[in-house]
Amino acid sequence: MMFDAQTYIERRKRLKEKVGSGSILLLGNEESSVNFKDNWYHYRQDSSFLYYFGITLPGLVGVLNCDTNEEIIFGDELTIDQIIWTGPQPTIAQLANKCGVDTTLPTTKITNFLQGLVHYLPPYRTENQLKISEWLGAPMNFIHKGASVDLIKAIIAMRSYKTAAELIEIEKAVDITADMHLNAMRYAKAGMLEAEVVGKLHQIATSGGGNLSFPVILSKDGQILHNHYHGNVLNEGDMVLCDAGAETSMGYAGDMTRTFPVGEKFTAQQKELYQIVLNAHESAITALKPGIKYRDVHLLASKTLVEGLIAVGLMKGSAEEAVNAGAHTLFFQCGLGHMMGLDVHDMEDLGEQYVGYTDTFTKSTDFGLKSLRLGKAVEKDFVLTVEPGIYVIPELIDMWKAEKKHHTFVNYDVLETYRNFGGIRIEEDFVITASGSRLLGKPVPKTIEEIEQVRAESLAAGNG
Repeated sequence: MMFDAQTYIERRKRLKEKVGSGSILLLGNEESSVNFKDNWYHYRQDSSFLYYFGITLPGLVGVLNCDTNEEIIFGDELTIDQIIWTGPQPTIAQLANKCGVDTTLPTTKITNFLQGLVHYLPPYRTENQLKISEWLGAPMNFIHKGASVDLIKAIIAMRSYKTAAELIEIEKAVDITADMHLNAMRYAKAGMLEAEVVGKLHQIATSGGGNLSFPVILSKDGQILHNHYHGNVLNEGDMVLCDAGAETSMGYAGDMTRTFPVGEKFTAQQKELYQIVLNAHESAITALKPGIKYRDVHLLASKTLVEGLIAVGLMKGSAEEAVNAGAHTLFFQCGLGHMMGLDVHDMEDLGEQYVGYTDTFTKSTDFGLKSLRLGKAVEKDFVLTVEPGIYVIPELIDMWKAEKKHHTFVNYDVLETYRNFGGIRIEEDFVITASGSRLLGKPVPKTIEEIEQVRAESLAAGNG
């Protein structure tokens, strides 16, 4: 699927105007082998190539000349030996026509069109790094340094603002993502392997016509922030942290997290910390509006977390002073959220400093804040996630306790009784509106009462 040709024509026109002069080189992705040449990973086109051309065929390269206005897609047509395996496919010229490009040429001709100043993006795949090195006659170790900051900034200035058509596609992804999470909440039960629930999520994502937007994070060890191990058996009393998202056939992403009990109800300890995370989540949502720095929203959510942790005895003192000192990062080590669109961490390949910060507002190097991907002021039509959490990491507790770090804010003795607690995260996707924000996609149960009701109904029904 693609948008109409005029969408891509206008996008490329604006990009050439923003960059101003020289040639723009936009590389699509190749197939990538798992363990031998013809056994490929699931194919995913480069997101910036998708944004400006919409074509998912592997092995293509786009060149835009800002000075002559020329636009060319380079690629090699399938041979009969390849067609035997793939079946008949549209030609490159036919696909190019769908995005408003009139000229297609074999890849061998590309060096004739890369004269003078050439703008390219930092390649995240080695095969594209090799191509750029060969075409420009530049050493491999220079390629990342030579990436065009002008092109990076121009693309970010366009892709950051989602159009009405893009929002429709993103909401499709978020709706499928919502179905994934509700099914996980209904399906999981004691005695299952985590992998059984993951299989259910993958099925729903692919049934929606696309795929997963990132590898599923699902674990009863929710304190491990990106836990892709799914070999644990779920037991009564455990919590499941499920962070998963779907991607549409056009490449747009959804990203949600829910945390729920394996049994019918949260334990008392789980319930009190869950409510703290939910309060932080709601405080962040309420604060979202054009012009507010997302770092300030992150710090507000952190302060709300600390207020809750003080109330249950895990922290002490002033919440504001604790956050200013960084004491909250014992429980909340990551960032509150990130941009989302054609990438689940949108445009992250272009550089977090360029995407989430500005020339005058740089990313912090402090523990916790250094993991905040988005810090700058948010604007209308930005799409982003809000995902506070509490993560009780025994190794981090032991290190800080031995160093007596932030002992004026942390009740380490009380924290010992939570040592095997795990982690909680609640995540939803929002678009910034003229006056605030709007939740994207179908709502998924997130209050304690709503989640416990789903669990009780599903367990009573035998988990469908």
